[in-house]
Amino acid sequence: MLRKIKSHYAVIAGAICAALLAVPASAVITAEAQKAMTPQQAFEALLEGNERFADGVSLNRNLTDEVTATSTGQFPKGVVLTCLDSRTAPEAYFDTGLGDIFVGRIAGNFAEEGMIGSFEFAHKLAGAKVLAVVGHTTCGAVKGACDGAEMGNLTHTLAQLKPAIKKVPASVQPRNSKNPAFVQKVADANVRYTVKNILEKSDVLKEMVDNGELGVVGGMYDLSTGKVTFFPDTLHGVKMP
Repeated sequence: MLRKIKSHYAVIAGAICAALLAVPASAVITAEAQKAMTPQQAFEALLEGNERFADGVSLNRNLTDEVTATSTGQFPKGVVLTCLDSRTAPEAYFDTGLGDIFVGRIAGNFAEEGMIGSFEFAHKLAGAKVLAVVGHTTCGAVKGACDGAEMGNLTHTLAQLKPAIKKVPASVQPRNSKNPAFVQKVADANVRYTVKNILEKSDVLKEMVDNGELGVVGGMYDLSTGKVTFFPDTLHGVKMP
């Protein structure tokens, strides 16, 4: 009898959860909510969103309502720099809605002057509280850089990944795209280098981190699982919960 009762309540609980997920979540971030949010809270919101995405329970959003709600202003909680790859949309893998995050995308997820200037706008002027640099597994841009690929303007793009290649120990062989371990080590090194490069080249962002106004993090998105793993040695102004 007790087993039947427990089973009955389990069914009810499952039905309630399903009903909640079916209700569109259209609340958007307000100016007040953004101002009150800390870098740590913004970072944890990204972690929680990714957990929902990877578990297959992303919020059912009413994007039409969100279009209307954000038409007069935006107050994002964070910025994500990621790759051009079509499978790596931060809005999806962090389970965010319209107006939740700024996104910078470029093959190889590196940051040159123009991109860093955009981050300064997003954080200093628009109030975003966390900056996440997110690479991804089996990155085609990284593979091309590892092989020294050249083609038009892509040659310049891939050249930006050379510092990361140099950071991988010479003992890792062969040093080309046929070695998945080498490719991943370069991708990891590129995220770490990009975080460091952003903070070194932007006094604006560095000062915000030092003042507790901004958190900067780096991580890796796994194409096979949907999970983002953040690197502890890239955390600035925030910590793992």
